[in-house]
Amino acid sequence: MANVAVIGAQWGDEGKGKVVDWLASRADVVVRFQGGHNAGHTLVVGNETYKLSLLPSGLVRGKLGVIGNGVVVDPEALLAEIARVQAQGLTVTPERLRIAENAVLILPLHPAIDKAREEARGDGKIGTTGRGIGPAYEDKVARRAIRVADLAEPETLSHKLDELLLHHNTLLKGYGKPPFEKQALLDGLLTLAPRILPFAEPVWERLDELRRHGKRILFEGAQAVMLDVDHGTYPFVTSSNTVAATAASGAGVGPGTVGFVLGIAKAYTTRVGSGPFPTELHDATGQLLGDRGHEFGVVTGRRRRCGWFDAALVRQAVKVAGIQGIALTKLDILDGLPELKICTGYRINGLLHRHLPAAPAAQAAAVPEYEVMEGWSGSSHGARSWADLPAQAVKYVRRIEELVEAPITLLSTSPERDDTIMVRDPFEG
Repeated sequence: MANVAVIGAQWGDEGKGKVVDWLASRADVVVRFQGGHNAGHTLVVGNETYKLSLLPSGLVRGKLGVIGNGVVVDPEALLAEIARVQAQGLTVTPERLRIAENAVLILPLHPAIDKAREEARGDGKIGTTGRGIGPAYEDKVARRAIRVADLAEPETLSHKLDELLLHHNTLLKGYGKPPFEKQALLDGLLTLAPRILPFAEPVWERLDELRRHGKRILFEGAQAVMLDVDHGTYPFVTSSNTVAATAASGAGVGPGTVGFVLGIAKAYTTRVGSGPFPTELHDATGQLLGDRGHEFGVVTGRRRRCGWFDAALVRQAVKVAGIQGIALTKLDILDGLPELKICTGYRINGLLHRHLPAAPAAQAAAVPEYEVMEGWSGSSHGARSWADLPAQAVKYVRRIEELVEAPITLLSTSPERDDTIMVRDPFEG
């Protein structure tokens, strides 16, 4: 049996929550390996809807959840999320949730810097959630971050806060914002310590033991490939690597442990925030997709921009992220549209490109080249087999397979976890 890594193949919000929940019922442990509480997964289980940001989705299914070292953790946000899901009936204890002791913490000064920068950018803002994710990753790379294990060492915290405040208070003053006081931050961390430390451990050791005992591990990514800090539409990206290779470094396992890479893609395209979006629709069809698909960010509540399926973009994600199969979601949202368009490339300054170039001006100038397909009048909503799908819907899915150069492994036809057509079991490798 193979382990599975689940990542987004577009700009996020592809429906990873449902797919991870569906797969988690057959996994033994679910690992978050990057990102922070700027991510958002919605899981519908019976009459209950869970909105998760930091907690691994497998907790909803009673599985062991692991927050890997590649995640930046806001301890207050994590504790608030635990309290929220416990109020919905879930049990979240140190026996059910483990946090990497070397994971970096987000402090109150990080969102303050995040928001001050975005405000200073004015019209050039990049669409950050303002939750301090980027500044926390910057501190990690600059080797001044406070990590979970540091909560057990008051002297370490005091020393690291001196260095952090020397850097961040200088920036805040430059932005005309009030500085932070060391003692207040130190007191806050020492208060949080006994509530966070019981969850902490060297998770790499636990994952190695689980692997050696043949347990199934599900690696859960946040955001998506086109938001990867290296491979996405930079600078309109997140601050971490979102590709499947990060599952290994972000959890503390070897690359051979990751297993099958499943990329999640909507049957159309959405994006939250600023940045290039060649297939974006500003017309009634774009509005229809947003309304039908309930396209609002789980974390921010911002309305998502909507457009036609971009096969060139997903093909690019398949190549750079090593995606071996696609889980196509929200096919039912396209029911009843008379015609559909699929982007197969971009015309930039008269030249045709099969990929989205890295240069910002070229991305902004990209005009999509479309292939037009007939829509379908029947319903795909709730379909659980190919026989339940309208014939034209099957043709649409097959054409996507050809264009992205990866097979459809799963097909989702509603938010309900069982409304899923499985073509190939990802755990079979």
